[in-house]
Amino acid sequence: MTLANEISKAIETHWQWKMRLRSAIDNGKSDFNSVEVAKDDACEFGQWLYGPTIPAVECVSADYMSVRKIHADFHKCAAKVLECVATEKKAQANALMNGEYAKVSADLTAAMLKWKEAAGG
Repeated sequence: MTLANEISKAIETHWQWKMRLRSAIDNGKSDFNSVEVAKDDACEFGQWLYGPTIPAVECVSADYMSVRKIHADFHKCAAKVLECVATEKKAQANALMNGEYAKVSADLTAAMLKWKEAAGG
């Protein structure tokens, strides 16, 4: 799969997290563990992002480094939401979703789109 295709796939996958987190907040429970969600190298995109298939020249690009940092921030924020769900702090979880999570999610999408464009996609 090309770099542009991997990035497109990641954008869709990370968009789905919003629905998963919203469902967790609404239901007061989740099938996901916040400790595991916090790991930015455990998801499919993270495994690819840290894996050996990305060309070395990409791994030192500003776009790659930006995506990698924001992707880590995204996972930390998603984990915070799940921690709130686990401790029955629905209002705090909603505040995170509408604030920090919304911002980091938008930043990640923007960074991935910028990287995709730079990669010729």
